[in-house]
Amino acid sequence: MRLRGYADDVPKPMVQIGTRPILWHLMKYYAHFGHKDFILCLGYKGNCIKDYFLHYDESVSNDFVWSQGGKKLHYLNRDIDDWTITFVETGIKANVGERLKAVESHLQGEEIFLANYGDGLSDAPLPAMVEKFRQSSAISSLLLVQPTASFDLVDSGSGGMVRNICPLNRSDIWINGGFFVMRNEIFQHIQPGEELVREPFQRLIQKQSLMAYKYDGFWQCMDTFKDKEHLEELNQGAAPWKVWNHVAASAAVKSEMISAGA
Repeated sequence: MRLRGYADDVPKPMVQIGTRPILWHLMKYYAHFGHKDFILCLGYKGNCIKDYFLHYDESVSNDFVWSQGGKKLHYLNRDIDDWTITFVETGIKANVGERLKAVESHLQGEEIFLANYGDGLSDAPLPAMVEKFRQSSAISSLLLVQPTASFDLVDSGSGGMVRNICPLNRSDIWINGGFFVMRNEIFQHIQPGEELVREPFQRLIQKQSLMAYKYDGFWQCMDTFKDKEHLEELNQGAAPWKVWNHVAASAAVKSEMISAGA
């Protein structure tokens, strides 16, 4: 509802940032770190996501050579040709816990897997997050970020007098960023109808099996029209979440330095 005008005909993960939907940007982030086997838990208007990939147009975000009157197209780089995507209908009204439980059979044999809400972007160091989790005995880990909303946090005493006011994003308050690392054991803690971060995570907390990875770098969800505008503005420049471009930019700078030295 908060994205009315942009998400009327598509599910929120398909709202575009530039020429690609936010879901593509997120999958591209994971693919950059070598995670290219995806399971999409489809719900509301899941057919839009299916149609997008069934009719995927490489030319939208890749340079190409057009020849022989259009009979031959040679792409200079590719987006998703080495991705594997499993599309699973998990229910229109299912919550996150139910959606995750619905794809359990597709994760057989996977000791550790990654999960994401699908509506936020970050440049968080995924390999470090995974490695820290791998070395622990935790069953799940979640990315903690500071809220981006422009609200003020007010601290008042028992007498009603204000002791301090500070921007929410400069406080010591951390929220769930929607990036998870999980062991297959998580499915043993999800009962029918349960929301992931409610009952299942409470059980993990009691077992001291829920880990937090704090990150104070870039993170931005897309819940409102204002959030979308902000991501669009960032996309016009050096979008922080496009880690796949950062490597290329660094290589180009290094090449220029070598040339200058020569």
